[in-house]
Order: sequence, then C-alpha cells, then structure tokens
Amino acid sequence: MIENLMSWNWITQHVPALIRAALLLFVALPLLRILANIVRRVLSKRFSEQAGMLGHISLFYVGTTIILLMVLRELGFKLTTLLGAAGIAGVAVGFASQTSLSNIISGIFLIWEKPFQIGDVLQVGSTTGAVQAIDLLSTKLRTFDNKYVRIPNETLIKSEVTNITRFPIRRLDIQLGVAYKEDIARIVEVLKEVADRNPNCLDEPEPIILFRGFGDSALEFLFGVWFAKEDFIELRNSIYREIKERFDQEGIEIPFPHRTLYTGSATDPFPVTILQSPVASELAPPPAKN
Repeated sequence: MIENLMSWNWITQHVPALIRAALLLFVALPLLRILANIVRRVLSKRFSEQAGMLGHISLFYVGTTIILLMVLRELGFKLTTLLGAAGIAGVAVGFASQTSLSNIISGIFLIWEKPFQIGDVLQVGSTTGAVQAIDLLSTKLRTFDNKYVRIPNETLIKSEVTNITRFPIRRLDIQLGVAYKEDIARIVEVLKEVADRNPNCLDEPEPIILFRGFGDSALEFLFGVWFAKEDFIELRNSIYREIKERFDQEGIEIPFPHRTLYTGSATDPFPVTILQSPVASELAPPPAKN
C-alpha cells in the first residue's frame, strides 16, 4: 500500500480522492473547530461553562475522528481492517487506563451535577484556589499565591469539597473573649456599632452576636457579620482592627493567659518572700574589713 501511494501512477489515478482528502483535512477540520466553538458559546450561555466545555471537547474529538476515517477511506485504506485493529488496541488501552476512565466518568458527573463552576473558590483538603478549568480528566485550580494545581476528577468525587463562593453572601465568624469584669450588654452594644460603621458589613441579614458562655479566663462571644463574597479581603482586613480600636477606646479588656497564685479563701495574691538559703550564706564571701 505504501509503495502504491508513493508511485506516480497511483497519484494520477486517484487525483479526485486526493483532492477530497485534502478538502477534508484543510476545510472540514477548520469548519469543525469553528462549529465546536459556536456550540461551546451557546451551551455556556444557556446552561453553564462546564456544559459548554464538555460539548466543545466531545464534538471536536468525535468530529476529528470521523474526518480522519473519511480521509483514510479516500486514500484507499480498508476501514474494516483499521477498525478491527483499533478495537483490539482499544481493549488493551482500556485495561491500561482504568484510572483515566474513572476520571472521565467522574468529570461527567461533576459537569452534570455542577457542584462548582469556573471562577468559584474551592477548598479541597489543604488546597484552596479558584477554578480555572473543568476538563474530563481533571480540574485545574489557581491558588491565591499564584500556583497551578491539577486535581483528578476522581479525587473530587471521593473527597469533601467546600465551595467557598457558591452563594452571593457569606458570614465571617469572629471568636472574642473579654474580661469577667466587663458588662455584657455594653459589649453587645459596641460590637453592633462596629458592624454598623463598617461599609462592608451587610445590614440584612443582621450581624450575629452570641454570648457563648464562661471560658477559663474570659467571657466568650461569637461575632458573625454578613458580607458580599467579593468583599471578603477588605472586611477581614478592617473588622479586626476596628474591634481592637473600639475596645481600647471603651477600656474593654481582652484577656490573655496569666499565671497567678491564690491562697484559696482570699482574692489577694499569695505572698511570696525570697529568702537566702543557708548554703548560699556559707558560700558568700566575708564582708570586707575597713
């Protein structure tokens, strides 16, 4: 067959077939790429970006395979022989690529279920980043320190995945502790004022201020403020500073660990007297004589 292809007589006899094969390669393939891009845009607008990517990949690969088979047929290859060889090779490749097949099936489930979309921020184990692409084999993340992370789709199906930006608003929970001498009602009032003055805190839903109970060394509070998901960095950078500034202005004490000894019945500190040991007295040098 190769010798026939290389002979001039064969070429002259099969000029129409060669022209058709050239048209398939240089015309049909570019048209297929354009059609796949159109399908991607339409599916992305009507459904989701994941559906658009899946439709684009599926159409392009299936169409490319059909075009290549048509080209081989025009060149005189027997498709039955090729398909038989491809079937045997496919079985061998299938056994060798079980992991890839599992990732493809997992990718289809992810695209169908849509637990996250391109642009969402995910937390998978110790990795947190924005979704850059959702392919059949893996999902690509870009971390906030600009690292590229590729996670197999099978891992996403089997693991716990947290979609941080799925909903338009979120809540930032701040754990606070104040000294036991502080007035609880005053603490609640100050925290409400802090939330009202911060432009990144939403008025609806209202901030959550819970008195959680009595800690080992502090009265414990939960201060939860709602915010739009795109304001997370600005809110986190400002709210902690504002709480500290207001507490300092109001004279509210934020306790930290202390070590204090008590007698048990009185609240005064246990008196401590430093005495010089007899050994130290014997070893001390005699006083100088005048």
